Amino acid sequence: MQDRGGNFIPGQRWGERGTAGAMIAGKLTFESVSLSIGSVEILKDLSFELQAGEIACLLGQSGCGKTSLLRIAAGIQRPSLGRVLIDDEVVDGPSSFVPPERRNVGLVFQDSALFPHLSVIENVSFGLNALSRQEAERVARHALDRVGLASFCNSYPNSLSGGEQQRVALARAIVPRPQVMLMDEPFSGLDQRLRESVREETLALLKETRATCMLVTHDPVEAMDMADRIFLMRRGRLVQSGSSDELFNHPVDLEVARFFSDVNEIAGVVRSGGVETPLGTFPTPGFPERAEIMLVIRPQAIRLARVQEGIEGYVRESRFLGDKTRCLVQFEGLDDPVEILLTGKAPQKGETAYFQVDPELVLAFNKSERDII
Repeated sequence: MQDRGGNFIPGQRWGERGTAGAMIAGKLTFESVSLSIGSVEILKDLSFELQAGEIACLLGQSGCGKTSLLRIAAGIQRPSLGRVLIDDEVVDGPSSFVPPERRNVGLVFQDSALFPHLSVIENVSFGLNALSRQEAERVARHALDRVGLASFCNSYPNSLSGGEQQRVALARAIVPRPQVMLMDEPFSGLDQRLRESVREETLALLKETRATCMLVTHDPVEAMDMADRIFLMRRGRLVQSGSSDELFNHPVDLEVARFFSDVNEIAGVVRSGGVETPLGTFPTPGFPERAEIMLVIRPQAIRLARVQEGIEGYVRESRFLGDKTRCLVQFEGLDDPVEILLTGKAPQKGETAYFQVDPELVLAFNKSERDII
């Protein structure tokens, strides 16, 4: 890492793992939480629970209510209906309200929200009012050392990069040893490479402290990378929850499948327990005869095959992406080209090749679900 003058700055690596100290994690519960602003419903009857020490992601498109729910958990926003509990104690409900400063939650925002007029160590020690100044500074230095920024104690936020500011914000959030950590898209302002490294180190720190964490994101890759459980929201409602494997491989509807990856969609009709397509015939257990079906085939579910086993396709595009090649392949009987992701050797644009679909990776939905937004 270099400063603006090109000089090397030591100590930019994160601190030694295992030195942060564990928190007493709390259980976070939402019971029938709804939120309306005027005539607009933001959240609709949400109920779920985060176990102590669990790392969960609220996932969904912008405007689906993720941040509103996080603000309710923090006490910044009051719900219209329902209750919020931490360790089975009601912190927000019809007849009780615990203010944010008494909830023992840590907050990390998208823009870091550091105080510009305070130094780095003053920012980190800001909430440690119960400690003496000397002890608060010692605790803050230890947290800064863990995030690799102990040498920046006397610097000010405007002299730090975006990634460094987020590390300071994380240090500030963990020093009070909160029961629950709430993080609102904390990596979205970072470039791709920095985002991945900061995310990895943040996950290690969260696991090290055994914190209960609810992280808001619109990035499915980020959610799958970090979360023990994902809570997928759509238009203020909880659509599906579970592990990344459950949501990716067993989506409850077509829109969930689309949300987690690019997909190829092929319409068909069930006949004799399957759907015949130009890419093969695929079984559709659970669907009645003559049902109109939308088959979903992910690009990675298609592979190259031998002539006698595959279906011939014409390669309209072939783009090398480093660890894979993205091909657009035209098959006879289909109006649109099929997207395929291949590892290893791949055919080039203008060539013909033979392909095979893994039937275990084909998903089927009622065709009426195609227009879900």
